[in-house]
Amino acid sequence: MNTVVKVIPQTANRLILTFADGFLAEVDLKPLLTKGIALQVAAPDLFAQVTTEPGGGISWPNGFDLCPEFLRELAEKRQAAA
Repeated sequence: MNTVVKVIPQTANRLILTFADGFLAEVDLKPLLTKGIALQVAAPDLFAQVTTEPGGGISWPNGFDLCPEFLRELAEKRQAAA
């Protein structure tokens, strides 16, 4: 299941994500945080305020969010490359 049940912010715009099926992965969001509302999230103080959403994704207080399907795909690609 793609639902993110826990998110832990790390340094350098990385997150540790736990999905409902127990899948655990670290993802690097730095490449995504380059312009617009996403660029605001790159600031360490705002990045640390990430939370899970009822729909299974993650979001920040400024309104930037990422859906669980995208996060799962990103996490699986990172693990396959490791």
